[in-house]
Amino acid sequence: MLRHLALATAIALGSAAIAAPAFAQDASSAQASSAATPQDVVSEITHSLDTQIADHKAELQNNKPKLVAMINQIFLPHFDTDWASILVLGMHAREATPEQRSRFAKAFYTSLTNRYADGLLNYTKGTVKVLPFTGDLNDKYTVVRTQVSTDDGKSISVNYVFHKAADGQWKAYDVIIEGISYITNYRNQVDAEIKKEGLDKLIADLETQGDQALKSMEQENKPNGGQSNGGQ
Repeated sequence: MLRHLALATAIALGSAAIAAPAFAQDASSAQASSAATPQDVVSEITHSLDTQIADHKAELQNNKPKLVAMINQIFLPHFDTDWASILVLGMHAREATPEQRSRFAKAFYTSLTNRYADGLLNYTKGTVKVLPFTGDLNDKYTVVRTQVSTDDGKSISVNYVFHKAADGQWKAYDVIIEGISYITNYRNQVDAEIKKEGLDKLIADLETQGDQALKSMEQENKPNGGQSNGGQ
């Protein structure tokens, strides 16, 4: 089951684990995205996973830099990293300087990319099913539901939360896996680390240690194990 959740997390956090300053979106791509609904965006991501990841796993297996670059290419145009990083920082975002917020966003999402990239190598065509959209589009909170199928026939709920960004495009900013919000989960962990070590220390650890710092943070802040600080 842990392997299944790792795959779902890899697919879902692939859309979150992006270092925003690393890539730019060209004008034609931006224009196409602005006309796409959240459902269209998730369908496009799923198609890209089928054609660019599933069909090239052997090539990507021993080339992690290319795998990470592929994740960035697939997901970056569709994720609001600035807003998501502010939500992860929570109350600490108000206290942080613009430079601290920028450094945190880049270091945190780069670490997430490397933390979960290898999980996408378990992806096979048809793993993700985009469910029919219900309800009305809400500019601040619209959910697209998907199911990630496992090799033993089970399915994991992975939902993408969208809003309409300042540039008019629909962008995801949160991912909910089996009812657990990645924003809430990491906000609790980040809050505990900042209270313990300070924001500058957390940023420095993420910048120098990458996904190892993220793993340590997750372990220390488990509710049942490690040196729990009350986060999840």
